[in-house]
Amino acid sequence: MIKFNQRELIVPYIILFIVMFVSVYPLLYMVSVSFMTAGEASNQYLIPKELRFENYVTVWTSNNFQQYTLNSIIISAIIVIGVLFTSVPAAYAFAKIDFPFRDIIFYSLLLSLMIPEIIALLPHLLIIRGNIFPLPFGPSWMNSLQGLTVPFFGNIFIIFLLRQYIKKIPNELWDAARMDGSSHLYFLRKVVIPMSMPIIVTVSLFAFILAWNSFAWPLLILTKEDWFPVTVSIYSFIREAGTNYNLLMAASLISISPVLLLYFFTQKLFLESISNFGLKQ
Repeated sequence: MIKFNQRELIVPYIILFIVMFVSVYPLLYMVSVSFMTAGEASNQYLIPKELRFENYVTVWTSNNFQQYTLNSIIISAIIVIGVLFTSVPAAYAFAKIDFPFRDIIFYSLLLSLMIPEIIALLPHLLIIRGNIFPLPFGPSWMNSLQGLTVPFFGNIFIIFLLRQYIKKIPNELWDAARMDGSSHLYFLRKVVIPMSMPIIVTVSLFAFILAWNSFAWPLLILTKEDWFPVTVSIYSFIREAGTNYNLLMAASLISISPVLLLYFFTQKLFLESISNFGLKQ
């Protein structure tokens, strides 16, 4: 029988506590600074002398924060819907349909993940401007909602995650459905999608976070304020005269609240999808 002394049992908990503290401290400090005065934040106080809830009111009513937040919600929702509309059928095709050059196409797409995102912005910009081929709904998608959303409908990483999950669905289910006269589209809609809801919710969360945090692309294609996202409003609290750290942290907390709420309501499916990746077919 293996015996453990008290020191061996305590050491893992100490390590876990250190890791937890390092991970949570930035968030706790951000919360603390958001309630400070500008002077306290500039002098790097750890705890405010008095909680200033008016910082959140100031943020919410300045720099078009409300409108930009609504813009981000609309943009992120459209991107999530577009990503699911393209990625789920593509992942199913790569996982369950045997067509010519399937693996070559799939692994070629995976190679594109090695390309830094900042490098892909230039060809995206040329396409959006209509310099590569004519675009529907106008000669250019600059300063438009479709320019902010359509280029991100195809996400190779999300296709990869969905494909790996769908591959675990037994092929016997498709054989039985095919004997009943089912098509691939019907099988995808009635069997695959309901069985894949955990991973679909997970990739939806990933897509929402990526869209919500987008900053470089909106600044690149937008010259008008009509569709500026909330990240641009947060950036506006960094001024030439000095950064308003208290307002900046309050704006950051407000901006991450939708992501935290989404994770709170979907964490069960999120954890289930992660645990299923560890199971062999």
